[in-house]
Amino acid sequence: MSDHDFSLSELINVQIMAQGPMSLSTYMSMALTHPKLGYYKKADPLGEAGDFITAPEISQMFGEMIGVWVAQTWELLGNPKSFSLVELGPGRGTLMADCLRVLNQVPGILDAVSINLIETNPVLIEKQRTNLNGCKVVWRAEIDQLSAETGPLIIIANEFFDALPIKQFQRADGKWHERLVGLKEGNRAWGLSPTPLPDEAFPAELKPQENAIWETNFIAQQVIKDIVELINNSGGALLTIDYGYGKSQTGETLQALKAHQHVDPLTEPGNADLTAHVDFAALSEVAQKSGAKACHLMNQADFLKAMGIEPRAHNLASASPEAAPKIVSDLARLIDNDQMGDLFKAWCTYSAPTPPYPFEEA
Repeated sequence: MSDHDFSLSELINVQIMAQGPMSLSTYMSMALTHPKLGYYKKADPLGEAGDFITAPEISQMFGEMIGVWVAQTWELLGNPKSFSLVELGPGRGTLMADCLRVLNQVPGILDAVSINLIETNPVLIEKQRTNLNGCKVVWRAEIDQLSAETGPLIIIANEFFDALPIKQFQRADGKWHERLVGLKEGNRAWGLSPTPLPDEAFPAELKPQENAIWETNFIAQQVIKDIVELINNSGGALLTIDYGYGKSQTGETLQALKAHQHVDPLTEPGNADLTAHVDFAALSEVAQKSGAKACHLMNQADFLKAMGIEPRAHNLASASPEAAPKIVSDLARLIDNDQMGDLFKAWCTYSAPTPPYPFEEA
């Protein structure tokens, strides 16, 4: 009997029965990236018919503003004759297509660019191939494969780090314990490791109360280390936009989305999107310790406004009056503080002497 005779839920339960309660990071990895049954391996999760909508799918203006940033960063790097434009988790290729439409207006940049998409979902790869028809694109499964590229790297990661598996720790009886996924009466349930961990292993600024939960993302931190190694060797910058916070803190942010509704993270592995807020302070610390420079965090609204999204919206609305109400509505969704404008943050790590606009060095 092979794995494929089981559902992913059954496979997870079998592993728990055989090996004991599992780390949340193990559970998330199986739920999201199991080779055949994982959420990110088998379908297109985006759009009204999917489970969530990302900024590039809301409006072309988002990807266009990324294109403006890429063009300015290319100039900051000295207009290199050869560079790699990379997107991590590129969805349907919508952001990259909108970005390239802007870059097409910049003399010389498309002659210099090599487009790399880091993607493992075969369904999305085909949609990216369609949306980027006519463009020369290299698909890669792993970030370290980018070492084969020549010249600096300009890397884009929109809603990428939030989907990387996290660990959770909970304060109980004055000590930290890892939060685990186990079985109770045949159903998956939360529990705590009986082995306490030393306070020295946790950020001193947390000052946790009893039952407080702290999340950390070792995989995201390793990705930052890998990217910093690449840009230290070749030059370049990483721009990431995601929902998260700028100071390490306690609080559970793990969530599961299915058909745009919140569901229990433990009930439908492989059939719901699992994400957690990004601790940008932790990523910034890793980048700086790894030898790169990091920028002060911006919210999405300030970043997009600095790139010129408001005049772009005005021009689009003027050119297509019948579409103006939707353009105005989409703009509000991207930049209003009660929508995506403040919850989503923009952050950059780089190797250039000065930070890419509009960021300031941390």
